[in-house]
Order: sequence, then C-alpha cells, then structure tokens
Amino acid sequence: MRLTPLSRLVATCALLAGCASPGTQSTLDSAAQPTDNRAGQTHLCATSTEQTRIPVGDVFRDGEWVRDAFSGKRAQVEDGHVSLAPAKDAEGLVMLESAQPVQHSFQWAGATVYFVITDRFANGRTDNDHAYGRKFDGDQEIGTFHGGDFAGLTERLDYLEKLGVNALWVSPPVEQIHGWVGGGDQGDFRHYGYHGYYALDFTRPDAAYGTEEEFQTLVDQAHQRGIRVVMDIVMNHPGYSSLQDMQDFHFGGLFDGFEKYLPERWGDWQPESWENFHAYHALIDYDSPGWSHWWGKDWVRAGIADYPNAPSAGIDPIKGSLAYLPDFQTESTKAVDLPDFLANKADTHARNLPNATVRDYLIQWHTSWIRRFGIDGFRADTVKHVEPEAWAELKVAAQKALDDYRANHPDQALPARKFWMVGEVFPHSVTRDHYYDDGFDAVINFDLQDNALAGAECLPEMDSVYADYSQSMHGDKPFNVMSYISSHDTRLFSSEAHNDPELQKRVAAALLFTPGTVQVFYGDESGRRDGPNGSDPQQGTRSDMNWDALDDPKTASTLAYWRKLGQFREAHPAIGAGRHERLSSSPYTFSRQTDDDRVVISFVRQ
Repeated sequence: MRLTPLSRLVATCALLAGCASPGTQSTLDSAAQPTDNRAGQTHLCATSTEQTRIPVGDVFRDGEWVRDAFSGKRAQVEDGHVSLAPAKDAEGLVMLESAQPVQHSFQWAGATVYFVITDRFANGRTDNDHAYGRKFDGDQEIGTFHGGDFAGLTERLDYLEKLGVNALWVSPPVEQIHGWVGGGDQGDFRHYGYHGYYALDFTRPDAAYGTEEEFQTLVDQAHQRGIRVVMDIVMNHPGYSSLQDMQDFHFGGLFDGFEKYLPERWGDWQPESWENFHAYHALIDYDSPGWSHWWGKDWVRAGIADYPNAPSAGIDPIKGSLAYLPDFQTESTKAVDLPDFLANKADTHARNLPNATVRDYLIQWHTSWIRRFGIDGFRADTVKHVEPEAWAELKVAAQKALDDYRANHPDQALPARKFWMVGEVFPHSVTRDHYYDDGFDAVINFDLQDNALAGAECLPEMDSVYADYSQSMHGDKPFNVMSYISSHDTRLFSSEAHNDPELQKRVAAALLFTPGTVQVFYGDESGRRDGPNGSDPQQGTRSDMNWDALDDPKTASTLAYWRKLGQFREAHPAIGAGRHERLSSSPYTFSRQTDDDRVVISFVRQ
C-alpha cells in the first residue's frame, strides 16, 4: 500500500469521498495492472488424441484397473504404465483415478472456493434493487448497485455444484453506507458500497442483498449441497461518510446556509457541468462538532473535527489509513460505547457492551453471523493493516461461536467442527510466516496469477510452479495457501488472455491442478469480460456475471471443460492437498497423493 502525502483539505476530501491519490494501491480499488503486452495471439502447445503410453509410477500397481475421469475409459496397469488416448475435447488431458473410486473426506487444502460479489452475480428479487433510495445513474452504472442478491445466489447453487465447487466465498453481506461517494481519482461516477467493503452496520445484511431469512436460506441450501460458506469480513475500516448518511443519521454538518444547495434528498445531489462527484465536499464543514455523532474520535482515525489523524499506511501499516478510509482503532485498550448513530439506529442488532474496546465490538459483531447463521469460515480483508493479536482473538471467538451453533443444531453435517480463516495479505506468496500463528489456516497467494497465462498456453509450464508450491507447503511446518487467476482487486484472466476462448478454457487445468486451495472468481469458467472502469481501473473486474453468454457454443464448451476438471478436483482432495511428483516429461505426467487418495494426470502433446 503506497499512499501519497496530501494536504489536510485534499486528504479529508479523499477520506470522505473515496478518491484515492495517484500512486495509491488499495486492496479495495487499486492493484497492479497487467504486465503482459502480447498482441492477443494464441500460442497453444498442440495436443494429441492418439493413444499414448502413460507412466503411473508406484501410484497404481501392476494389474490394477484405472479410469480416465474425462473420457470414462478404463485401462489396466502393465509394467507401470497404461495406454490411453485423451478424449477429443480434453485438450490433451488424461486424468487417472482408481476404477473403483471411494468417497474422500473434505480437506480445505483440496477445496475449490468460488468467490462471488453478490451484487453482480444474480438478481433473484427486483423489489430490493433500490434499497435505501439508491439509484441507477442511467449511464455506465460503474459504481451503482446492479441488483444481485442472496435469493439470486441461492437459485444458482446448482450451477456451482456442477462446477465442483465445495466452498462459496460471499462478499461482505453487511449493511453498507446508504449513499455514494465520488468514484475514482477523477470523481467521474457515483460509487456506492455495492461490493460490501463500505460498511455502515456490521450486524445486519444490506437490504439490497436481502433479508436475514434469505441469508439463512442461502447458507442452508449451500450446506445441503456440501458447499461451505465463507463470509468476507473487514476489521480495518468502516465505510466513508456520504451526504445521504449525514442526512439519514444526523451526523456531521454543512456550512451555514449551504443546505439550500442540496435537494430535499441529499443523495440526489448532482454536480454542475463544470464539477465532478467530489465537488459536494465544498458544502460540508468537516470541523463541525456534529461529527461526534458519527463513529466518534475513540472509534476511528479520520482527521476531521476532533478525530485523530491517520498516518500513511506506508509509514504505519496498523494505524494508517487505506485509500483514506476511516481507520478503526482496534489496538486501543479504551472502553467505548456504541457510536451515536448506531445507538440511535432503530433496526441495528448492535448493543452497548460493558467495558468493551473497539476490537471487542468488531469481534462480537463478526462472530454473531456464525452464531446466528452457521457459516463455515471467514475471508479476512486487509489483514496486515490490523494488529496480529486482533486476528488471534477473532479466531478464538469464531470457534466458540461455531461450537455454540453446532450445539444448537446437532443434526447438521455442516458447518464442520473447525472454523476456517483465510487472510488477504497483499502481496503474499507461498511462504509460511506469523499469520499462520495468528489464527489463519491459509493466506491468499498473489503469485499464481502471473503464471496463469503461460500455464494456459501449455500446461507443462506449470510444473516448476507446482513443484515449488508443493515442496514449500509440505515442509517441516506444513501450511496452505489459496491461489487464483482473477480477482476484484487485480485483473481478470480474460483480459490478460485478450478474451481468447481457447486460453480461457485451458487455464482451468493450470488453476484447478494447483496445489493448495484454489479460488475461482465468478465468471472465470465462462470468460466474463471487464466492464467499464471510469478512472478506477479495478471497477471493471466487478462486471455482471455473463449468464447470457452461456448459450454461445464456445462459452458452453469452456464451461463444460471447467465442470469436468472441477468435479475431478472435488472428487480427489489429493489434487490440492497431496504431494506433487513429476513422473514424466514426455508425456508430461505428474501424481498427487495423500494417505487415502491418489491421482495421475497426464498432458499429451503431438
């Protein structure tokens, strides 16, 4: 995270408006841009459909019958080999399993996690599309709510099950700021908290996403399909303030007489032709004592009124502000009461806690979702910007909440007994460090995305990556990571591959055969393309799920391929959790084994 020092006026504008300065890198809205500058030409290594002698090492014994999970064909092992031809639509892959496969228990290291930004995935109810008076902008809808909700996501669970998905990561479901802030460096669009990272009330679902009953249905229906639910949480910051929230919750203040420049509903304010969406800040008195009715000086660092200033996150990662968001004082040992606006909010579940710190409140709010709904895990945002002790405390409290839920629901197979936590630590790689001692079961690996294009062009290019990952994760202190090829904070693989359908298809193997947990970003399996960005390059990665494209023959072929590979990975936890061993360079063949599971995967070239 690099933050450029600005004057107090500009920093305050950015803090309340969400405008990041040039050079700012935020896990919310900024990240590295694609470095590949290829001309969009496909350079696929040629594959074969000829019968090939494939080595199996000591994974399968002589005389044993094996099955190619892609074609369904069987073969008997002779002299440590089988002879099989890849199916014509297998892109050269032969995926060998025992001809008498057994059911294997779930392992997080072998899981496929499907990440959904709820608002952009599927719209199950249209009556909640404009919750809290939010509006479409009638233009590119870059930062507006698009209508996706829990009901729509629930309707698509069968789709996820067919992909072999066994864990669903949902963007933060909590109530977001009601209004908008200026989007991008140029303030060229209204930016609502559609993505879930601009929290207002951590205890309730946002009405645009749905009701508590609908969230419970989502969790229950996922569990019935063997899909775990991982909830995205934020401990580092709440959302920005907005004009509409100032009006709705009676905090902050305008300069005397400036209310006449606002419409009856403040969130309907429009800039003049010479202004952008940051211009409304000229109406706001950021030194007004009315800001005490917002979060308050003991809750956040915000640099307004009597609030403490937040240093650059580059100077102080813990107390610094990310993209000028208000920074929770999670390290403080001071007991605090509920912020005024929450204490007066009629529909909140938040209550005053005796002798509680900011950290205590946040932990109680987050873990209440486990205790009420029975979720299986947390994906924790901006981990390195919160002190390690807070994460360790959260994990203990989360496990206690899960134990309580299971005690009250003894007949449910899910959630499982152990609560799972994965952390976003930008730019973490495949290394074991203190985060695994601070409550995390896995950390997101940011490196795989840089290797994905080469792996899509020719799978053997992944062998050194697979070997390095496996060797690291199976060392003296085993650990796990979660790897991806597309992200809401970096880029889509479809853009890196210049929307080439063949690359989008073949990258399934590069990702789904990666050791450790893997994350599929919604639409990886269907070639979802970037949407409009405005002056914020990450907005396009959150485009609507391309359901209409599934009728296209090439997209349907890509999706069918992802399903084959995804179901194979789901059936065999060893693919992610087992040790990687290369058995042959020609044909490129490797094995993955655990104590009770084994597969051999071969890529046959001409």
